[in-house]
Amino acid sequence: MTGTEGTGGEIWALRERVVIRGLKHRELDEADRIMRLAFGTYLKAPNPIEVFGDADWVHTRHKADPSAAFCAELDGEVVGSNFATRWGSFGFFGPLTVRPDLWDGGIASRLMEPIMQLFEQWGVRHAGLFTFPESPKHVGLYQKFGFWPQGLNPVLARELVAPGTRPAIETFSTARVAGSGDRVLAQCRQVASTIYDGLDLTREILVLDEQGLGETVLIASADGLEGFAVCHCGAGSEAGSGACFVKFGAVLPGQGAERRFERLLDACEALAARHSLARVVAGMNTERHAAYQALLARGYRAMLNGLTMLRPNEPAYNRPDIYAIDDLR
Repeated sequence: MTGTEGTGGEIWALRERVVIRGLKHRELDEADRIMRLAFGTYLKAPNPIEVFGDADWVHTRHKADPSAAFCAELDGEVVGSNFATRWGSFGFFGPLTVRPDLWDGGIASRLMEPIMQLFEQWGVRHAGLFTFPESPKHVGLYQKFGFWPQGLNPVLARELVAPGTRPAIETFSTARVAGSGDRVLAQCRQVASTIYDGLDLTREILVLDEQGLGETVLIASADGLEGFAVCHCGAGSEAGSGACFVKFGAVLPGQGAERRFERLLDACEALAARHSLARVVAGMNTERHAAYQALLARGYRAMLNGLTMLRPNEPAYNRPDIYAIDDLR
């Protein structure tokens, strides 16, 4: 975790000594260690390095797109990192972390520079992040780069009871094996574009499938695909042991959206049961009020509160009528 830049000659000298460059494969373990230490220190965990257990955000995101992974190097050592993700016309970044003994030295701002350049290169219409709402330093840092608060974003979880009868589920991997993977990807793009023009989860779906980190579940009717959810499952994924993490999910808006959303949640929970996972985790921006209420009514409860910040200062797909899941961590 990082804060806003301090002042004074010593901090300026530190900023100037830092080299920002692409993160290399051989440096992933150290970047991962720093990420855990930084978050754990900020959260005041008894043993900071163990804060995320066996969940993995650094190796998986580097493998997904090495060209969008950056590090800060100081005197030949990696001291921080940052990662960008592109979902078509929408981009986000994180985790952005700096070694705790170097906090408030301006390194976080330096790590934002290549991210902003990449967003410009990609031509994204909207960019976002997830941060801590109680931290003036974090909010202040990102406001310097044009990101503005856009609503509370709790990460919610539901413990699953012993599985009874679970609905059959359709997945992208099954479609791929059957030879219809490209058609399903096109349909997922269509669903995503109905909630925000140009939103595209193709890379997220393919990376999940290629790395074996989980499944993308699908819900359909006679009229075609009505929703999908990209779900990380268990150890080594972004979920960690015992959990199914819905990284992104969405259903077609309009009449019947609430029922479609319930079906999508049924499918996510069935996937968790199939993998013998006891918990489903889903982030929800509270500006998507109906979807947030639906999760609460189903028994999901907040385990962490975050804040969504967006650039420009517009809601993107965080609107009351949208049934979508994400948290941009």
